[in-house]
Amino acid sequence: DAVRRVLASASPFKFQVLSNPEFLAEGTAIQDLQSPSRVLIGGEQTPEGLAAIATLVSVYAHWVPPAQIITTNLWSSELSKLVANAYLAQRVSSINSITALCEATDADIDEISRAIGSDPRIGNKFLKASVGYGGSCFQKDILNLVYICDTFGLKEVSDYWHQVVLMNDHQKHRFANNIVRTMFNTITGKKLAVLGFAFKKDTGDTRESAAAYVMKDLLDERALLSVYDPQVTREQMMMEFDYTLGLNESSLPGMDKMITTCSSVVEAVKDS
Repeated sequence: DAVRRVLASASPFKFQVLSNPEFLAEGTAIQDLQSPSRVLIGGEQTPEGLAAIATLVSVYAHWVPPAQIITTNLWSSELSKLVANAYLAQRVSSINSITALCEATDADIDEISRAIGSDPRIGNKFLKASVGYGGSCFQKDILNLVYICDTFGLKEVSDYWHQVVLMNDHQKHRFANNIVRTMFNTITGKKLAVLGFAFKKDTGDTRESAAAYVMKDLLDERALLSVYDPQVTREQMMMEFDYTLGLNESSLPGMDKMITTCSSVVEAVKDS
């Protein structure tokens, strides 16, 4: 709406604004572009808007089957992108929340994931328990959804989706706390190996990496960390600490010496 108003006020020409959100996953972007599960195009539901939508549909029709091209209005298109990522993140936070219950009982989280994932109504995607999701998309899109809900006065809806983020943050801190508790409640001066820093395997993307949050908690306890990730440089790692967590040599004196970047798994785990 805002873009349309700006164009209308700044130019004598008439424009049509379309929404065409991308659904490209980190590490498989080219494959996702060439063989998308769906293409979503939103526009005004007027003769002019529908004609603009049809023009963009004709571009995608060169390689995407018509049944996989979805057309709708602007709001539906934009919200579909946010809700898609919110649902995926919700699954991650949901299964991670159950890990705490499994640790308090005699349940096995992997067996639970397999059991519920066998239900065709649920499916087995995004049911692998972990330290938490990372990357820029999930966090950004959920918080955007939360903001929109707040804007329209939908507090209960906003709180519901915000809880997904809070659970994700809780899981990262809980993981670090479990490490400290397992090591007799002190890790000061102890060497711990960290295998992997990027938020997703087979990529070098460190944005909002769960490893960074866990490492920060361990560094606050004065642990010595040996990190191995063949796709992430030390410079990238330090930039992520500084940019996302405000963690640097000034905020944590001695940080540089507390983190060792290693060239192999063997080097990272030696004496850890």
